[in-house]
Amino acid sequence: MSGLIAIVGRPNVGKSALFNRIVKKRIAIVHDQPGVTRDRVSVEAEWQGRPYTLVDTGGIGLLRGEKSGDVIIRAAVEQVEIAIEAANVIILVVNVQEGVVPLDQEVAQRLRLCGKPILVAVNKVDDVGAEKGADEFAQLGFDKVLPVSAIHGGGITDLMETAVALLPPSDEELVSTEEELPTLGHMGQVTNDPKDAAEGEAEDISRITRRASPLKIAIVGRPNVGKSSIINALTKSKRVIVSPIPGTTRDAIDVPFEVETDGVRQKYILIDTAGMRKTRRVDDTVEFFSVQRAQESIIRSDITVLVIDAEAGITEQDKKIADVIVENRKACIVVVNKWDLFAKEVREAREEEITKRKNKVRTEGQAKDLTTLGEFAEWVQRKLFFLDYAPVIFTSATSGFHLDRLLEAVRYVAAQLTQKIPTAILNRTLRDAVDRRQPISAQGHRLKFFYATQVRLSPPTFLLFVNRDELFSDQYKKYLAGEMRTAFGYEGCPVVLVPKARPKTIEPVRKTKPVHSKPTGKPGYPDRSPGKHPFRPKSASRSMGRPRGSNRAKGRR
Repeated sequence: MSGLIAIVGRPNVGKSALFNRIVKKRIAIVHDQPGVTRDRVSVEAEWQGRPYTLVDTGGIGLLRGEKSGDVIIRAAVEQVEIAIEAANVIILVVNVQEGVVPLDQEVAQRLRLCGKPILVAVNKVDDVGAEKGADEFAQLGFDKVLPVSAIHGGGITDLMETAVALLPPSDEELVSTEEELPTLGHMGQVTNDPKDAAEGEAEDISRITRRASPLKIAIVGRPNVGKSSIINALTKSKRVIVSPIPGTTRDAIDVPFEVETDGVRQKYILIDTAGMRKTRRVDDTVEFFSVQRAQESIIRSDITVLVIDAEAGITEQDKKIADVIVENRKACIVVVNKWDLFAKEVREAREEEITKRKNKVRTEGQAKDLTTLGEFAEWVQRKLFFLDYAPVIFTSATSGFHLDRLLEAVRYVAAQLTQKIPTAILNRTLRDAVDRRQPISAQGHRLKFFYATQVRLSPPTFLLFVNRDELFSDQYKKYLAGEMRTAFGYEGCPVVLVPKARPKTIEPVRKTKPVHSKPTGKPGYPDRSPGKHPFRPKSASRSMGRPRGSNRAKGRR
């Protein structure tokens, strides 16, 4: 198990900037506005081959005993306390430009009670003159005070070497400290021969299956549709902050998650994202970066879960978010959340429909009421017609309704992403589909299908060799993708078809072979004798093919 390093401190001292500098990625949002970071932002990283987990936290802006009426500020402080409790090493970040302030002393007092290794990172030491001010923070009562600069990267090496040295030994280090076992040779026998030992080691490596990386699942949607609530319900914890205020989540939060199914443990990474509003309504730079992080989460995810509010229905912004998923060719699951608000009404409507059928009430000419989940799912797929391959799940994060079905859908779609279609069956399926329906061509051309092969698993991508690639319109690609889904499943997965035209043969410049005359003594010049032409066949003489001694020729004599 890798150790955990938590970065804490008061607001606006550069914790997120230091976090990004250490991991060498722009993960946490950095802004001059205090209190931008709210949730715990964590990432798996390595320092000189040593794995660890780095956690960025929100600023502690409350003194001891002080209470705030802001729900988000209280929740952010609770997230910091959880990070402190779980950390093995804590980095306290302070600002050299402002010196020691009462909030620094308050944070130091809280950390002193936890009894864990504390490193004081004096940030914003951007020049040699500012380095002298780092000695002032020795009054906080911690032994190790290290000057750093998150902007320029100064002092990061010393800070991380000190922090990693305080981490508990990892599993690999524990294994390396055990006694050396005798070398196993071929078929697992003890041997001292290096050749046999190498063969045995190669066999052992071939038997080991590489551990698959966790499946990344991005939870996206409009603000306040219940994305964070779904993650907390799945993990059965308060991992991310949940409040009725839209825009509570700002960073993209990676939440490790494990599920055991039939004795097999499956690892996932749930990515909580900020709500994506219309572009014209984004009037804050913090929200702009939050939406950008959400879009990046869609790109790096394996499966994207689009959350829709059952109370608001499918809006224009929901369709725009779905379009982003389609453009990036991501596997998708549509989740209609807050279904508990309408469960009673749907149940009553269903009972009324059953009563009508028993009494044989005539309903011709009347609009049919939606009373089952299947009918509601068909309605959702009609509204999101360009995303109709995605399964629809109705859930409630509050009551836990159908969350188990959501996990089943994730496992099913993930299995669809890993299937490899045999080439023979693939070619037979596509050839039959092309024979049943030809594409529309204004010139009357006919599509000839030669060969197809699968070139990628996620997303499922197929390369088709045909005679004319211009015949592949979007409608015809959708038709072939539908035939592929009928044959092989691929529910929730986009099917990518890449047509490739067969190269055309090069036509000769001259259609008739030229006739060369006898050389006249001047190289490079054709024979200009009467009745002969260098590029005309023998039959095409001046007599226009008439035989010698014709009537016209005799009359001239």
